[in-house]
Order: sequence, then C-alpha cells, then structure tokens
Amino acid sequence: MGAVETKWYCLRVVSNKERKIKERLDLEIDRNGWRDLVPNIIVPTEKVYKIRNGKKVIQERTLTPGYILVEAVVRNTPTGMKSSLNGNVIQAMTSIKDVIHFLGKKNPIPMRDHEITRILSKVDQSSETGESLADPFLVGEDVKVTDGPFKDFPGVVKAVNEEKKKLTIITKVFGRETEVELNFMQVEKNS
Repeated sequence: MGAVETKWYCLRVVSNKERKIKERLDLEIDRNGWRDLVPNIIVPTEKVYKIRNGKKVIQERTLTPGYILVEAVVRNTPTGMKSSLNGNVIQAMTSIKDVIHFLGKKNPIPMRDHEITRILSKVDQSSETGESLADPFLVGEDVKVTDGPFKDFPGVVKAVNEEKKKLTIITKVFGRETEVELNFMQVEKNS
C-alpha cells in the first residue's frame, strides 16, 4: 500500500444551507463507514458582528457561500495519485438533498494547496482574533452617535482603529468641528 495523504475538494451546494448539508454529509459518511476515506468536511466561517439598536449582535458568516470543503484521502499508486472519492462516495454525497455537484462533476478536481491554505488560515485567523464588523466603517463615511454625551450628533469618520474597535469622528459642537473618539458600539452608519 502506498503513502497516504489528503487533498481538499470543493462541493457545490445550495447557498445558505451549508451547515445543514454538512450535518447530512457527516451522517452519510459515518453511516457508510467512510470516515477513513473522507476524514473532514468543513464550512469555512468567520464571526462578524453588526450593531442593531445600539446592541452588538454576533453572527457567523460563511466565507464560501454555496460551497463546502471536503477532505479526502489520496493514495500514491504505481499509476499515479488515486483519490478515495470513488463512484460510490461521490454518488452518495451528491445524492443528498441540496447538494449540486463537486467541482469537476464526476471526476472531482482537488483544490490547489495555496487556495486551501488561504481559506483555512482565514478561518483560523477569525477564531483567534474574535469577531469583526460585518459592515466596516470607512473613512469619510457619514455616521450618527447613538450613545454618550454626543448622542444624536451627526459626524464624519476621520479614522478607524479596528484593533481597539474605536473610531475618530468629526462632529460639530457649538458650531465648531471637533474630533471625538468613540467605540464602534456608540456609532451607527447613516442610512
């Protein structure tokens, strides 16, 4: 038996149903005893937050909407690389409700190493740094203060400090432009 390594494959699915489909795929793989052939299935996500009514609402956003990543064992054989994604495995996975097909259809094409590394590092980075703003503030953008002594004052974003989650805005106080530093929770975008 040759050396064993894994490759990642991209499975096209109905958008916004990635998590549910992943659960179904995991059940199907476990039911058929294919966990040694397909060790991992992931839906790459990142944590983001939005500010609604002055409250921070945390959500998970899919990094690759409409796609699920499937890790499959690839064996070196005398005739070359052979994927464990054979006809039975492909048929079982693509027959699940809301699964469309693998990229490459009946002959799945493995993702390039740099592609999967980039996606997985973004997932890791998101879990390490915590959540980020779903709709980030931009310099020059019109905002309204929602909390603190400057509540209901309009302003313009001058600087954004993503690490500290703070904004520097310019607002008019007694007819004079004044710089004010506020945290993201104290400001909302003007609609």
